[in-house]
Amino acid sequence: MPACYLPHPAAPACPLPLYGSRVPAGFPSPADDYLEGQLDLNRYLIDDSAACFMVRVSGDSMQGAGILDGDLLVINRSLAARHGHIVLAVVEGDFTVKRLHQQGGRTALLPDNPAYPPIDIGPGQELHIWGVVSACVRRTLP
Repeated sequence: MPACYLPHPAAPACPLPLYGSRVPAGFPSPADDYLEGQLDLNRYLIDDSAACFMVRVSGDSMQGAGILDGDLLVINRSLAARHGHIVLAVVEGDFTVKRLHQQGGRTALLPDNPAYPPIDIGPGQELHIWGVVSACVRRTLP
C-alpha cells in the first residue's frame, strides 16, 4: 500500500492571499495589486475529505502528464473512473498510477512516458481502481 497522508480533522484552515491577476510565464508585465480573496489549499485541492487521501509518486512513468517522482497526488475515491482519467490502480496486487484506457472492449493502463509499455488487462486479470487522481502537488524548493 502506498504511503498515505490524511488531513488531521482538527487541523485549522490556513487560507493564503489569492491575487486576481494571472502571472504570465512568458514576458513580464506590470503586476496588478488586486487581491481577489483568500485561498485555502485544502478546500481547493480536496473535494470530499472523507473520500480523499494523498500518495507520494515514485518513478517517472507519468512525466508526460506532469506527474514527477516525489510529487504528492490527491486521490479521490468518490469519483467514478472513466476513460482518460489518471487513476491509482492495483494490478495483480501491485499499485501503479496510470491513465485508464477503455475502448472497444479493451482495458489498459497507459503510461505518459514512451520508455514504459502499456499494461493491458487481460481476461481474468485482477484490476482494482483505488481512485481518480484529482490533483498533483509539487514543491519547487526542498
